[in-house]
Amino acid sequence: MSNRKIGMWLYSNSGGDKIGNKIINKLKERDIDTLDDINLRHAIANNGSILHNGVKLNKLDLFFSYNAGEQTQYQMYLYQALNKVIPMINSYESFALTEDKFHTSFVLRNKGIKTADYKLCHRDDSDQLRKIIKKWDKMVYKPTDGWGGVGLTKIENEASLDMLLPFLNQMDLRYFYVEKFIKYDNTDFRVDIVDGEFVSCYGRKASATDWRTNVTSGGSVFVREANDKIIKIAKKACKACGVDIGGVDIIYDLEKEEYIVLEVNGIPAFATPEQEKMGLDFNDKKIDLIVDMIDKKTK
Repeated sequence: MSNRKIGMWLYSNSGGDKIGNKIINKLKERDIDTLDDINLRHAIANNGSILHNGVKLNKLDLFFSYNAGEQTQYQMYLYQALNKVIPMINSYESFALTEDKFHTSFVLRNKGIKTADYKLCHRDDSDQLRKIIKKWDKMVYKPTDGWGGVGLTKIENEASLDMLLPFLNQMDLRYFYVEKFIKYDNTDFRVDIVDGEFVSCYGRKASATDWRTNVTSGGSVFVREANDKIIKIAKKACKACGVDIGGVDIIYDLEKEEYIVLEVNGIPAFATPEQEKMGLDFNDKKIDLIVDMIDKKTK
């Protein structure tokens, strides 16, 4: 009987290549072969097959896609097609959901999970935005599909809204998504969950000149424990979004005195070598849980 075979596309920077090798070796111990570095950008669909270097990806037992910064529309389109015939981690449906800020908030709210107050309105409805800024005092404009804090704009008053609107209109957006600005201590909790299990928690702190905690926006990572309440919220958020692997960003709202979910990230990074030196030592636990899950899903 031939071994099970999976495809994997894992980021290779920041220590990702070593992580990938560990996953491949641990899968090998369970008689699961891995085709590595399957970038769908280099795949073509031909009749009933999706081919990558002559390999029919649709005949694999599973595809593990874990690369945040390089997703093109073409890749996503093939990701969606491939997931109709083989299992994916994360599923295309949950990946697409967590890539969209509004859809994520909408789903979380409907599952009873607290998020920032938000509004989605048509771009011609700028009167709605004016009403909101009067009511909320400060808000944050978010591109529904951005990541790493890119494009987030804090709107402090009606004048800054007036400055932003022509720019947004130029971008040909059909709708605006805004969230009420949350008063918090400029730190967050990033909680990693794999297959419903708690993996780790660490904190991120905004720089002195910015309010965003994202590392790509100048935020810094620090060692931080999660309490039971935070872990429970993170597990519930991942379940609501249907992600096998999720990184849940949680902050404490100082005015409402409650934890709220800012975002569910479908591709939360492993700890980098520098972060491991700081004491973030969750990589092995995360790898083991991922390997267990791949084993389970391909049986």
